[in-house]
Amino acid sequence: RWLFNQAVCTLYAFCGVLFGLCSLTSLTVLSTVCCLKVCYPAYGRCWDLLSDLYLHPSLYGPEPYGTACCITWKASSREATLYILALFIFCYLLPCLLILVSYSLILWTVRVSRRAVRQH
Repeated sequence: RWLFNQAVCTLYAFCGVLFGLCSLTSLTVLSTVCCLKVCYPAYGRCWDLLSDLYLHPSLYGPEPYGTACCITWKASSREATLYILALFIFCYLLPCLLILVSYSLILWTVRVSRRAVRQH
């Protein structure tokens, strides 16, 4: 069971979400910068990536086993549902898609460059 009070539970869950989002955001920024530098070298320095963190402290609670805290995925309020949906779309799905697109463009650019070098 969770040994601490609700305030510590909220802080623990908030930190878990924050550090997870920071990690995914770092990977997204890295893939975007690599893509810009490889595929669009003229614009490699002119990038501006804004990432919003959708964190709402009242939506955290104990996990089902009660040993740690995280987002209350089974919250039934409209606010909680919108929060979880926004978190999934903007903080997971879009960064993952951006990473896939970035690395796909890099692979495509390398393939095209290799063909150009072979023709010379």
